[in-house]
Amino acid sequence: MSITLAIVEDLDEVRDGLKNFISLSQDFRVLDIFKTAEDAVIGLPKLKPDIVIMDISLPGMNGIECIRQVKDKSPRTQFMMFTVYENDEKVFEALKAGASGYLLKNTGLVQLIESLKELHNGGSPMSANIARKLVTLFRNEQRETAKLEILSNRENEILQLLSKGLLYKEIADQLSISVSTVRQHIHHIYEKLHVQNRTEAINKAFGKK
Repeated sequence: MSITLAIVEDLDEVRDGLKNFISLSQDFRVLDIFKTAEDAVIGLPKLKPDIVIMDISLPGMNGIECIRQVKDKSPRTQFMMFTVYENDEKVFEALKAGASGYLLKNTGLVQLIESLKELHNGGSPMSANIARKLVTLFRNEQRETAKLEILSNRENEILQLLSKGLLYKEIADQLSISVSTVRQHIHHIYEKLHVQNRTEAINKAFGKK
């Protein structure tokens, strides 16, 4: 049985090129194509294709918001992002919205076909540099978590209040402890994080640039 597919892409040459190439494969059947997310939000839940190839940059509503609106209405449909965007924000926003794959538009068409099959079989195909971004983010988050785990609950609490700009006395009042106790906790925080001041502690703990 063919894998059913829909394409959401505003550029005629890209959309038609995808449709024509994919239609050459006996493994796929293109049900419909959409130029806008607004049309796709109406059409996709009726079609319930196995896979949707989704661009992000569309006139009006973007592809990520389109996924959010369609996902609940067609839960079995899988979304493959096919876009020029490779910045972290777009990648993670798309994945959080419900995309299962993320390919850049410089991906070869033969590779695209293989990736669509992989997606249908339960995989999460991604362009190599997108996958690297995810691995790097995961490692960074692990490191940040490890930094905070070496602090006690009270020290983490004080560090959070420091990050909000509170003064020592304000922290002491909020936690019902003395200012000297606050200073002692902050001294321990600096020692554990190997920093010299409030700004360095906040930057190191929360990854602020």
